[in-house]
Amino acid sequence: MNPLAQQLNETIAKEQPRVFEMVSKLGKAVYFPKVGILSQSADAKQKAGVYNATIGIATENGKPMHLQVIQETLSAYDPKDIYEYAPPAGKPELRTVWRDKMLEENPSLAGKTFSLPVVTNALTHGLSIVADLFVDEGDAVILPDKNWENYELTFGVRRGAVMVEYPLYDADDKFNAAGLRDALLSQKGRGKAIVLLNFPNNPTGYTPGAEEGSAIVEAIREAAEAGINVVTVTDDAYFALFFENSLHESLFGRLCGLHERVLPIKIDGATKEEYVWGFRVGFITYGGQSEACLAALEQKTLGIIRATISSGPHPSQTFVLKALKSPDFAEQKAQKYAIMKGRANRVKQLLDGGKYGGDLQYYPFNSGYFMCLKLDVDAEAVRQRLLNEYGVGTIALGGTDLRVAFSCIEEPQLEDLFHRIHSAVQDVRNGK
Repeated sequence: MNPLAQQLNETIAKEQPRVFEMVSKLGKAVYFPKVGILSQSADAKQKAGVYNATIGIATENGKPMHLQVIQETLSAYDPKDIYEYAPPAGKPELRTVWRDKMLEENPSLAGKTFSLPVVTNALTHGLSIVADLFVDEGDAVILPDKNWENYELTFGVRRGAVMVEYPLYDADDKFNAAGLRDALLSQKGRGKAIVLLNFPNNPTGYTPGAEEGSAIVEAIREAAEAGINVVTVTDDAYFALFFENSLHESLFGRLCGLHERVLPIKIDGATKEEYVWGFRVGFITYGGQSEACLAALEQKTLGIIRATISSGPHPSQTFVLKALKSPDFAEQKAQKYAIMKGRANRVKQLLDGGKYGGDLQYYPFNSGYFMCLKLDVDAEAVRQRLLNEYGVGTIALGGTDLRVAFSCIEEPQLEDLFHRIHSAVQDVRNGK
């Protein structure tokens, strides 16, 4: 094993031994090179005042070389902020500004120990880092039965995890914390579990309330007290899009410092929050009890980044940073939030108005981009009918669930959308 990897392992094992037990074989082996092209280039950037002939970019007239046909569309930006490689951990100022944003939006983080966010190539990349660092073949990944299909690829197919599902809702249509607890305790023999908490949930658009949130935390605490090491991943892709009386914070803050056997990891980003899906700017943040352990986990994270994408895109990090620092940012974001909330409220108004009888029942939703219908006919047949006869695209999940993204439908068009969905359901029921 590389001495740098061994040194990081020793630090984690000394500072938080239970966390070290969670690290995968790959995670134990990975490290960020201290002596290599990046580190030598960093030295040169600081000290090479005459010529810097280290890193593989081209320069011209003291600036990164570039084509005018590209720069003319980006004239508001200095070439050094868009053409050079970004550091593997991301632009330092962006990391700091995002951490400040996390603290402002999550008061439960006050006084807690957590790392400086590391920039990822959006949220899927962050999840894949978690999978690489903490999942070995046969490890249990615990998640609700209503979940994003990419989890299976990221944790199951790539890393050989066993996906352990529990029903998202209980008999009262609340978050099924008892199901989460039972799924966790079923891993007592193995002594380790990875828990995925995705709120607002994709595909249902559901976020638990305060009482449900406390029950989730207690289920994780109970598992830890039973001797199970729990990697808790809060996938906060749709964070802040909370439209009703639900949790308005990430559970990451409540999980930080919860127990020595609990490692909280927050995955979030500008992708959905700031409506910049194609920019691919996300973050991964670790909670813990030891700054030295957090620093070692960051180094291993950088090792994974260096070995896969090397570093994230620089221009989009610059764009996001500029937006976050703008005095107009909060007002513009509030305007978009109001539009999204209006669409969600209109969907509920339509579905609760009795116009569709019992044909368009739905799972509880209160946040995010989506809602999910629970039909009494085959969802795939409805999806096909909608496409072929009504020109409408939806997502069929399982036998009877149909996901509808109200996020991309203008509010005045929602009534027509659900009229078409209702017609397709009736068509399928009548054998068309």
